[in-house]
Amino acid sequence: MMQKPGTSNQEAHPPLENDAGSRLDRLTSSESLAAATPVMAQYLDVKATHPDDLVFFQMGDFYELFFDDAVKAAQELGITLSKRGQHMGEDVPMSGVPVQTVDDYLRTLIEKGHSVAICDQTEDPAAARKRGSKAVIRREVTRLVTRGTVTEDKLLTPSRSNYLMALAQVRGDTGNHRKSPGGLALAWVDISTGTFRLAETDAGRLVADVMRLDPQELIVADSVFHDETLRPGFDQLGAIVRPQPTVLFDSGSAEGRLARFFGVTTLDGFGAFSRAELAAAAAVVAYVDKTQLAGRPLLSRPERESGGSTLFIDAATRTNLELMKTLSGDRDGGLLKTIDRTVTGGGARLLAERLTSPLTDPDGINHRLDAVSWFLADTALADATRKVLRGSADMPRALSRLALGRGGPRDLGIIYQGFEAAGMLANLLVGKDAPAEIAGAVTDLRALPEPVGLLLEETLAEDLPLVRRDGGFVRSGHHEELDAMRTLRDESRKVIAGLQQHYANETGIKSLKIRHNNVLGYFIEVTANRAATLTGSDEARAQFIHRQTTASLMRFTTTELADLESRIANAANRALTIELGIFDTLAQTVTEAADPIRRAARAIALIDVSAALARLADQQAYCRPVVDKSTRFRIVGGRHPVVELALRNQAESPFVANDCDLSPSEGAKEGAIWLLTGPNMGGKSTFLRQNALIAILAQTGSFVPAGSAEIGVVDRLFSRVGASDDLARGRSTFMVEMVETAAILNQASERSLVILDEIGRGTATFDGLSIAWAAVEHLHEVNRCRGLFATHFHELTVLSEKLPRLANATMRVKEWEGDVIFLHEVGPGAADRSYGIQVARLAGLPASVVARARAVLNQLEESERQSPGRQLIDGLPLFSAEVERKSVSRTSPSEIEAELAALDPDDMTAREALEALYALRAKLLHMQERNSDRKQGGAQHNM
Repeated sequence: MMQKPGTSNQEAHPPLENDAGSRLDRLTSSESLAAATPVMAQYLDVKATHPDDLVFFQMGDFYELFFDDAVKAAQELGITLSKRGQHMGEDVPMSGVPVQTVDDYLRTLIEKGHSVAICDQTEDPAAARKRGSKAVIRREVTRLVTRGTVTEDKLLTPSRSNYLMALAQVRGDTGNHRKSPGGLALAWVDISTGTFRLAETDAGRLVADVMRLDPQELIVADSVFHDETLRPGFDQLGAIVRPQPTVLFDSGSAEGRLARFFGVTTLDGFGAFSRAELAAAAAVVAYVDKTQLAGRPLLSRPERESGGSTLFIDAATRTNLELMKTLSGDRDGGLLKTIDRTVTGGGARLLAERLTSPLTDPDGINHRLDAVSWFLADTALADATRKVLRGSADMPRALSRLALGRGGPRDLGIIYQGFEAAGMLANLLVGKDAPAEIAGAVTDLRALPEPVGLLLEETLAEDLPLVRRDGGFVRSGHHEELDAMRTLRDESRKVIAGLQQHYANETGIKSLKIRHNNVLGYFIEVTANRAATLTGSDEARAQFIHRQTTASLMRFTTTELADLESRIANAANRALTIELGIFDTLAQTVTEAADPIRRAARAIALIDVSAALARLADQQAYCRPVVDKSTRFRIVGGRHPVVELALRNQAESPFVANDCDLSPSEGAKEGAIWLLTGPNMGGKSTFLRQNALIAILAQTGSFVPAGSAEIGVVDRLFSRVGASDDLARGRSTFMVEMVETAAILNQASERSLVILDEIGRGTATFDGLSIAWAAVEHLHEVNRCRGLFATHFHELTVLSEKLPRLANATMRVKEWEGDVIFLHEVGPGAADRSYGIQVARLAGLPASVVARARAVLNQLEESERQSPGRQLIDGLPLFSAEVERKSVSRTSPSEIEAELAALDPDDMTAREALEALYALRAKLLHMQERNSDRKQGGAQHNM
């Protein structure tokens, strides 16, 4: 890895001071600025404006960092830490990276959470010298590089969106009839593609909404960041949360800021937004302006996501189901990687977007499924389509770079490739009786402005340089004057070679060379021991004019060479000037066509996703699910997509498919609950997860791994499968489990799907059994949802006798000579034991430990009381669903709660507080006695 050469090691410098703020204050004080050199004063002025950013200060071909920034960069990048003179009696730490490879270093820094201020030279050094020998080259901060605002290919992952998100909180209403009252809202943009969306949220679902979109940055107002209600969520989200000045989130000026950004007088044509949505949108726009100083990205008009339009999946469920990555953080092992057959970056991003935000509208889902079915029915067409798609490129990201002034000739080439692919796709798919989604995409492809494509085709050369200042990207024959300048430039280079040969023959110095650098221009170079030939006579000295002497070389020029240099320089400069002008014209033409280009790019992505899902269904034998507004959930021969593919890749035995039917009985709305028992290693967790994943895939618009599937749209999906502790917030594994379970029991509805695995296992046996028992009852009587509940508490199986929608299911096993064989099959019934000792033996526990465990187990089983589950079911009558609903839905406080809330302990003496406590206790005891008498009376009546 290239780095700035240094003269000393990092260890030679003292560690950073603890109080970085006070150190910076001293560096930017008037005394410090007075003592600084002109260049250092310029740097300190920039640093004072960007105290929290690493300042990359351009010095020629390097970006240099000084003081604490240099030390941080050296530590994070593993580059040499050197020094650059002294300032106020102390060495100035310095590190640096080459300008040409800066993207590699920026990627590392932003991934580690740093932001970088790029301070570029905005003046040619020659122009600065004309202002005086002591003039300092002008430098300005041209952009701030943060994780959510990058656009360069090297800093982006082609298959992932790069969202910058803002959270705004607004209280009250403005009285404007077209805006709803204040609250919480999110706005998110991807400046690399122009995507701009917003939606309302609330404190309960905030973390889930943020994790659904997986932003690289979440900006919040300082005041909101310290809100006690929201702070736990921010702690959970971690380093992506970045507090910003509250003024950025001002809802009063939000509408005006957005109108100015989009160049309109009113936002009426954009739709109706809440005050919080406007504040979030304005904040994200302000942050973009703050970071993109040299240009403004082409953002699309904000689109509002309506509440309930997508399947709600909470943060814990997303993690448990490993949608995007495994629990260990591996993105290659998640569901997305398993199903991804896309061949374009835009298609991969759209597939990820759909997978993380499945629809809840059956019509929209079936439109997507129609497109997949269409390609699946014509595999030849699908293959031809995918072949064309492979030749397309990422138009939205190239468009964004061009709009921001960071684009190059290859970005124009990407746009042209996109135009070509769009035309070929349209010709391939038009008139094929395509379903609505594909037909709409073809319409968008054909709407691309043809003159723009023709202009790019006529202008661009076949081989395009990366940087526009390299020139050579305009096709020969496109511009007459440019061709003339190129001819002069190229022929002059031949003349230089001929002149070098002439001088070598004339002087007899075969090693004589004509070279060029930015300081001397063209010059004649000979070794010092041969220089006497050029300096030994008056005639030679008159022809060969001395320019420079080094340790082993001497350099000369001639009148003829200087004249030729002037003509070459003028021709090359003029040719480059013409090409840069053509580039600017092309870039402007392309950016003016941004809207149809974006629509066409979205159409290409949609076609890619549809064809890719068809290929997935064909390869993996997936079926088309039946998705409607019912509450059915009937899966025949369901499989886990990730596990199945892993078994196939490892040439293991085939995956064992299983049925699952949680559909309501005829005439009912509430779905069934399966209580699943069976041994560890029997496949319970896999079975639970696969049914959740099948629901997600179906509502994504994908075929599913099953023989057949009938799914009534799920509004909320909850999965608590496995848990770990959360030491940062002082939560044990059991506490994490209870928090996640509480969220499920408090939020699940009749249309929800709930997957619970071994609730209560993290505490004492009877405590855990009690919690699991009550949770099953609550799901059945209050939530009334479709659910799968796996447990090792076999006592719970007796609940099926009292709960009509609860059915027992078990993972089948066979025993053979003391060993257990896992069949991985699900069938009706209940397991009577968990085979834990057999599993322990398979895990490699010492034989003595296994034998002792068997003996202890036999003693415990002999002494265990008879039918504990039967005693529980007889002794604990099922709680009244009506009473439970009233207790859950009660909105007004009880009499005792009201009295307690009215007390102010700070204004009471100790005696008064004690008296109040006794009074409340007496009232509570009286209420309990009254309730007991009422229950006894009801029991006698029932007898």
